[in-house]
Amino acid sequence: MMPAEMLCVAAGGALGALCRHGVSLWCADRFGKAFPCGTLLVNVSGSLLMGLLAGCWQRWGTSSVFALFAGAGFLGALTTFSTFSMDTLAAFHAGHPAKAVLNIGLNTALCLTATAAAYFLIVP
Repeated sequence: MMPAEMLCVAAGGALGALCRHGVSLWCADRFGKAFPCGTLLVNVSGSLLMGLLAGCWQRWGTSSVFALFAGAGFLGALTTFSTFSMDTLAAFHAGHPAKAVLNIGLNTALCLTATAAAYFLIVP
């Protein structure tokens, strides 16, 4: 990877991480910490955006610089499988298996649905 490409990924990643942190703080203040709403929101919105971008790239193409910035960088840092996994494990460990299963179900179903719906809005 060339230095310019690394810079695109790093810049997108920095913005994505800042957005994720801001959304997580906002959700915790607004809805409390009983359920990881912030993680769910960034994962679903990031999946929706990735579906839109993938559809656009499939239909019209894209520059590799934008793909690195938006896809690998921004959306890679915005969405978070590791935090989703830790939130789920923490719920199981705290004796809340129903919350853990709900978290797994919502993240999986909503993220896949958001990605597919957005993609197929662009690619018939």
